[in-house]
Amino acid sequence: MRQRLLPLLFLLLSPLSLWAWGVDGHRAIGKIAEHHLTRQARERVQQLLGTESLALVSTWPDEVRYYPEGKESAPWHYVNTASGLNHEQYLGALAAQTGPNAYNALQTQLAVLADKSKPQAQRLEALKYVVHIVGDIHQPLHAGHAEDKGGNDVKLKYRGRDTNLHSLWDSGLIEYQGLSYTEMARQYDCAVRRPEVRRLQATPPAEWLWESYQAADQIYREAPDGTDVNYNYFPAHAVLMRQRIEDAGVRLAGLLNGIFG
Repeated sequence: MRQRLLPLLFLLLSPLSLWAWGVDGHRAIGKIAEHHLTRQARERVQQLLGTESLALVSTWPDEVRYYPEGKESAPWHYVNTASGLNHEQYLGALAAQTGPNAYNALQTQLAVLADKSKPQAQRLEALKYVVHIVGDIHQPLHAGHAEDKGGNDVKLKYRGRDTNLHSLWDSGLIEYQGLSYTEMARQYDCAVRRPEVRRLQATPPAEWLWESYQAADQIYREAPDGTDVNYNYFPAHAVLMRQRIEDAGVRLAGLLNGIFG
């Protein structure tokens, strides 16, 4: 029992930079996705999930990675590349990364999820990873620069406390707004219209990462190392944060509809 509790204790005491979008952000993405599933996809997803939901399983990959059975998944949560790349260069750099990263892990887990010959337990695990990774790659600093570890080495002060740029975007902004994940999902998803849903779901995951990479470039410029981030930061970036979470939920539903619908 003690051996099982030690990784959990480490998880609870770890910095928030390890949790993309935090618990509430990931669960809001799962909740938004549930709203955009077709009836057939919803039924088949629920057959895999049993008593759980997309919202609740969305944080499982962050929890399991601190145990031996999830240790290999640590690199599956981000894709770091060099700074200053244009669109063509970025897609080339993404394709050149053959090792474990969020983009490659997403392709692998989608294939497992779609393979009906795989055991149900394996497909359920793949579903959990798909839900989580889609959320991760929409967090701009999870497509950040390799030279500063996705913003982890960019030290800031936020609300009087020492933090870093990656952590600020993982959880700092979400916590600032003070909403539950159900409130976030309801507020964020209320304005999206069907043509926009179709447009979002038509773009491939490589483009989702490119969008995050572009957003990260702007975020880097606005808060270089040593910045004291003041009260204006949240209202200045709330629209971007909201858009990335909403896009992730809609696109997650598109992937699941394609597999199950």
